[in-house]
Amino acid sequence: MLKTAEFWVAISFVIFCALLVWKKVPGMINKALDERADRIREQLAQARKLREEAQSLLAEYEKKREDAEKEAEEIVVQARNEAESYAAEARRKLKESLERRARMAEDKINRAEASAIKEVRSAASNIAIKAARELIAADAKGAKGAALIDASIANLRDRLN
Repeated sequence: MLKTAEFWVAISFVIFCALLVWKKVPGMINKALDERADRIREQLAQARKLREEAQSLLAEYEKKREDAEKEAEEIVVQARNEAESYAAEARRKLKESLERRARMAEDKINRAEASAIKEVRSAASNIAIKAARELIAADAKGAKGAALIDASIANLRDRLN
């Protein structure tokens, strides 16, 4: 029995296992495995934490993007409203300017017409005075002139009294 190879292999195996137990190899293996499991757990926790942070950042950036889109829409609406307001104001000012210019042109035409009428009246008066002078001078040359002068003086006296 001592000579069989299986026996010596079995004895060697038992001694080897006893030596491993005596040197605390299973404890070291367990310790190494536990440390590795702890590192893996820490890495998983860190990965979970990073994933949560990434999701939080993603949600934050999506909200910022939505806010930016809303703000851009508001800016476009406000710009459109301001443009319409400026256009309406420009149309109103243009209309007022045209009306003011039309009134000024009408006033200028009325003044020119009044001036022309005044000039025509003045010219007509001058012509009438000149014609009257000539008629009176022609009538005054004769005997009728003295009677006409006496009648005019009498007429003036009546008006003054």
